[in-house]
Amino acid sequence: MESMTCPQCNGEMQPVQRGGVTIAKCGSCAGVYLDRTTLGTLIEKETEWHLSSGPRTEPLPRITSDMQAPPPHAGSVRARSYIDELFA
Repeated sequence: MESMTCPQCNGEMQPVQRGGVTIAKCGSCAGVYLDRTTLGTLIEKETEWHLSSGPRTEPLPRITSDMQAPPPHAGSVRARSYIDELFA
């Protein structure tokens, strides 16, 4: 990637690998630059992330009198999107 100057603050932009793509990130203001193909790749990966992170359900077990209630669900914090994972 050739040297770029940030259009916002005129800082030097450095190449950064995120999710298998290279973006230019400003060292001063943390702005990012994406070319059209990189943006397309990120959109595709975002779509795939949402398709694979949908609700996962298993068949309910047959309820019997000797069963105990499951422990309370410890809600784990998940990223809201693929982009959230990249820039967390």
